[in-house]
This record gives sequence, structure tokens and C-alpha cells, in this order.
Amino acid sequence: MEFLVNIEITWPEAMDPDLKTKVSADERLRAAELAASGSLVRMWRVPGRTENWGLWRASDPTELHSIISSLPVWPWMNVTVHALADHPVDPGPTA
Repeated sequence: MEFLVNIEITWPEAMDPDLKTKVSADERLRAAELAASGSLVRMWRVPGRTENWGLWRASDPTELHSIISSLPVWPWMNVTVHALADHPVDPGPTA
């Protein structure tokens, strides 16, 4: 299944800067692992915000939850998930 996922990150104002740096670095590593495994297909940043939209793949919503909650930034995320279905006029993936 494919899912369109919106992630908004809300960092605590009093967060230790070193912890934030570490969590952000760990997040990039985990995202690279998920991209390599095919779970994270595409990612777009929302300009001017700590927010992104991503195209994710998982066998079902439960697996997607497991994948998303494995991200180091999970405790500071607000996540919205939209399950996607095939559309008859979809031209297919662009190379």
C-alpha cells in the first residue's frame, strides 16, 4: 500500500541543543535506511516550516505505524496519514 504522510515537527523550546542535533542526525540515518528498504519513496519539505510530506509504502496501516514510530523524531511529531488507492487515469511513475 502507498500512503501520503504529512509530518510536522514541534521541538520543545527548552530542548537541549545537543540532543536536538543528535536526534536530527539519527533521523537522517534512519530515513536513509527506510529509503533503502523501499518504505520511504519520496519526501518533500514544506518551505519555511518544520514540516514535510512523504510518499511511504507499507503492507498495511499497522506496518506503516511501526515504520513511522521508529523514527527518532517520533516523540515530537504530529502525523497525518492518507491511504492512497489506484486511480484509472494515473499515468504511472515518472522515471
